[in-house]
Amino acid sequence: MLISASVRTDIPAFYAEWFRNRLAAGYCRYVNPYNTLQQPRVSLRPADVDGFVFWTKNLAPFLPVLEEVRQREMPFMVQYTINGYPRELESRVVDAEASVRTLQQLAERYHPRVAVWRYDTIVLSSLTPFAWHVENFGRLASQLKGATDEVVVSFVQMYKKTRTNIAAAEKEHAFQLYAADAEIAQALLRQLAPIAADNGMQMVLCAQPELQVAGVGVAHCVDKSRMEGLADKTIAAKIDGTRDKCECYKSRDIGEYDTCPHGCVYCYAVQNRPLALARYKAHNPMSDFLFEPAAITPLPEEQAAGTQQLDLFSSHDRHH
Repeated sequence: MLISASVRTDIPAFYAEWFRNRLAAGYCRYVNPYNTLQQPRVSLRPADVDGFVFWTKNLAPFLPVLEEVRQREMPFMVQYTINGYPRELESRVVDAEASVRTLQQLAERYHPRVAVWRYDTIVLSSLTPFAWHVENFGRLASQLKGATDEVVVSFVQMYKKTRTNIAAAEKEHAFQLYAADAEIAQALLRQLAPIAADNGMQMVLCAQPELQVAGVGVAHCVDKSRMEGLADKTIAAKIDGTRDKCECYKSRDIGEYDTCPHGCVYCYAVQNRPLALARYKAHNPMSDFLFEPAAITPLPEEQAAGTQQLDLFSSHDRHH
């Protein structure tokens, strides 16, 4: 069984202590987001786990936990998002330069195939127009050369909650989102793919086959083949995507929606940003659950608490 930790929240950045406790306990539980009465127990024992896929925008707090995972001889890979976006789009994400250093450290300590860079989600806006992405991607790719062999990209998808959060951010920060139609998106991919190749990376596109162009592969973000190479064993898993057009291999995700306080306006995993912040603050690292079922429905005071600013990073990390 492959464990995804997690597409629903950033466990490495914010919930390292909880994951360490669950690893020691040998199991965790989560609430099915589509049926909250279902609260499965998931084994985290080495005998039951073929590997972990960690998803993050800040791995630094999790590095000591990775050592514990390795000591248990459990393979892992990291989907590491580094966008370098302005604060209007990613209000609390750690500085991109710090993340670049952490990804480089990850490759040096373990293996270059442990880390996959995600330049994701691509947001075209008055703050981040076409030319800005070409320059920004090129700079990051050159810094990450030799630390990874793959970069995953996708373009923002306007789910209802995404539209709501972006509209609020546009009003608050006076910027404009640009519609990335297929022609524009494919033109940008044709610019970025050779840059990736020049820096030793294969560019792959996540769950948007209608935008595929020459030189860009199909993303398997939960990647059995990569994990098999890292684990030096065969893993019995079939492609079983988590959403339409997703080409990931089957895994169990142990995260919870509306618990990540990064504040990314394009995020599909957070509908209510103040609530996500409140849940982070109310989190119990000793619980079996990342966020306990009894607290899934927020109290009014929790929503109010979520409007308060949380100083997650140092002043240096907040600077962009």
